[in-house]
Amino acid sequence: MAKKSADIIIVGGGVIGSSIAYHLLNDEFDGEIIVFEKDQMYEYSSTPRSAGGIRQLFTTDVNIQIGKYGVQKYLAFPEEMAVDDQLAEIDFQQHGYLFLSSDDTGLKRLEKLAKLQQKYDVNSEVVSKNDLLQIIPELNVQDISGGLYSNEDGYLDPYSVMQGYAKKAKSLGATYMYEEVQEVVKENQNVIGIKLVNGDMYHSSIIINCAGPWAPALSETVGLPIPVVPLKRQIIQFNYAVPLKKRLPLTVDPTGVYFRHEGNSVISGYSEDVRPGIDFRWRRSFFMEYLWPTLANRIPNFERAKIQSGWAGIYSHNTEDQNAIIGEHPELHGYYLAVGFSGHGMQQAPAVGKALSELIRTGKYATIDFTPLRFERFAEGKLVIEEAII
Repeated sequence: MAKKSADIIIVGGGVIGSSIAYHLLNDEFDGEIIVFEKDQMYEYSSTPRSAGGIRQLFTTDVNIQIGKYGVQKYLAFPEEMAVDDQLAEIDFQQHGYLFLSSDDTGLKRLEKLAKLQQKYDVNSEVVSKNDLLQIIPELNVQDISGGLYSNEDGYLDPYSVMQGYAKKAKSLGATYMYEEVQEVVKENQNVIGIKLVNGDMYHSSIIINCAGPWAPALSETVGLPIPVVPLKRQIIQFNYAVPLKKRLPLTVDPTGVYFRHEGNSVISGYSEDVRPGIDFRWRRSFFMEYLWPTLANRIPNFERAKIQSGWAGIYSHNTEDQNAIIGEHPELHGYYLAVGFSGHGMQQAPAVGKALSELIRTGKYATIDFTPLRFERFAEGKLVIEEAII
């Protein structure tokens, strides 16, 4: 049985794991980093199956700061992730992000949120019912009281982001191994490495669990359960007959249905109530049952819609407060978590990578204080309740 070692082992080579690897090496960590990813083609990775939304319109201080950092970094991404003078294009389109409200109570809540976001210099604004038509001229506002809008936000190509981070990390010295990790191995209260499904053992004193929907099962191998479950989320891409006058912001209807442009078509989704589990099946009936009634009501142009394609991805859903769990586990030295993003992994990847680089290299956070997202918050009763979950 082969025995090998690294200074840091990252389990999961999606956007979170690759961002962490990049940031560590870019911040001049001089040790060896191995990233283990079981799905070499990323066919079932959560990253390329996401909707690609990038926003600052969150409801908690820490998430607003993380979102703002993400927007700034994705604007600079093509140049910062360039390798051999080849830009890392990610098609970041700042067409905005828009949450719609259906009543005055909801509108007052949006006004409160806008003030919180503006405290961090986020360009968010509450838009009146009639002014919404300046953003989406075709919008049916009959049952809408207003909306919360940021023109700095938008959407991008998730797969290109993931590949950009991975390619840059590799150029800086990270090693990617496309093997499946079976378990984390510990000795007393310290991690000592990981064991692969093929039987190989790799030694390291630092293991970072970025395994997405598979992170809970991996954590169970060292007897440390985490409050995360995998939930299927379907996305449908469709064409429509009558063109729109403007490009859509990523719009979230009061029903929870969201939609945005994808090329000349539109993608839409909704967080239906499903049983936890890994399930990549999507169904056309999902569109007719959950999406089309809302879409056709909200924008008349969508009344004549034709499904082009669809897919399902997996949310790593934090059952306690729907927020990420970041940092070293208090019961196992050297075991770090970057899990439970509940659909926010793509937009939070830049800040998470930077934060864990700082924590591992220096023992503390500098750019953004991630301590509110520590694992200990569950036992301490200090949950970080994020209300803007899509």
